[in-house]
Amino acid sequence: MEQVSAAANYTLRFINQTNKSIFLTGKAGTGKTTLLKEIIATTHKNTVVVAPTGIAALNANGVTIHSMFQLPFAAFIPDNKQLPHFSDTVKFENRDSLGRHFKMNNAKRSVIRNMELLVIDEVSMLRADVLDAMDFMMRRVRRNESPFGGVQVLFIGDLLQLPPVVKNEEWEMLKNYYRGMFFFHSHVIQQFPPLYIELDKIFRQTDAEFIDVLNNLRHNKITPEDVQLLNQFVQPNFDLKKNKGFIILTTHNAKADTINAQSLKDLEGKQFTYIPEITGDFPEKIYPLEEQLQLKVGSQVIFIKNDLNFEKQFFNGKMGVISSLTEKEIFVHFPEENKTIEVERYEWQNIRYKVNENTKEIEEEVIGTFVHYPIKLAWAITVHKSQGLTFDKAALDVS
Repeated sequence: MEQVSAAANYTLRFINQTNKSIFLTGKAGTGKTTLLKEIIATTHKNTVVVAPTGIAALNANGVTIHSMFQLPFAAFIPDNKQLPHFSDTVKFENRDSLGRHFKMNNAKRSVIRNMELLVIDEVSMLRADVLDAMDFMMRRVRRNESPFGGVQVLFIGDLLQLPPVVKNEEWEMLKNYYRGMFFFHSHVIQQFPPLYIELDKIFRQTDAEFIDVLNNLRHNKITPEDVQLLNQFVQPNFDLKKNKGFIILTTHNAKADTINAQSLKDLEGKQFTYIPEITGDFPEKIYPLEEQLQLKVGSQVIFIKNDLNFEKQFFNGKMGVISSLTEKEIFVHFPEENKTIEVERYEWQNIRYKVNENTKEIEEEVIGTFVHYPIKLAWAITVHKSQGLTFDKAALDVS
């Protein structure tokens, strides 16, 4: 790995040389995603990657938890007591009902039975009851009463980012079984805690003073000195038109969409619209960006993927300005480097796992693709969607 730490090296060795589960965490910019890619590329173990949501699974090149384990969209009660009924919109399952409703084809059963390493990305969003349901189903399918049916599990995520989502009616019942809804509140983790590894070397930010302020904010331990430093950057009358190259971070999608739409409208010249090429099974709910990409020369854009080519001309979060457009070509200029590149289409893949019957290795099977230009308008973006991105210039609008 280009960006590596002692903790990252230790994690790689521990995964390949033991069968113990791991919780790998670290604040933004410490290399969790880079390490995940290295693990997938180098491990000798039959590996499956899952995530709580479709977009998170797509970004991790995996599948959703519910599709992998055929879990119903219902709260899971970890016993066999009679199921409650609150409303038609809130459903519950217990061990008995989950076993009765369970339907899984032989191909998926084979994947679970041959699995050696399960990677769960964006684990901050994983609910405790969902993890217990996964544990129950894995033991059942693998006919093994060890935690997760004997599979090593790598949990990856930052617990101070996006939390689990639980409805009030669900919590009214689940609070009788759980102290909270984070994955570590699950029964299986309480009984069999994973090894805790934290990546602490930040690669995305090098300003030590600013890192300290961010850490204090992160842990709700802000000091008067921190406030004084941050107040130096407050600009109530910030004008995006007079501050080229800035991206505004907003708290709501509607505000970001409004800023982007108005900024595009303010540009003169012809507007071009680009649409993706979609093949096979690729549901709209996991589209990595808007189906229609509308651009004019002068549009401020952001790349949402890393350059996979040798040149490494852009990265996830790099911003630029549209310098030239045709019906089939997009050129982006990077003012600070005085460099212009042609943007090529990128292919996102929707996959499923299958077992090669000859080798018994778990393999990825592409079931659908989404091919589009990996850029989007970037005068504004929500804080939520900016997670994991690196900006040179940003303005935070918390109104």
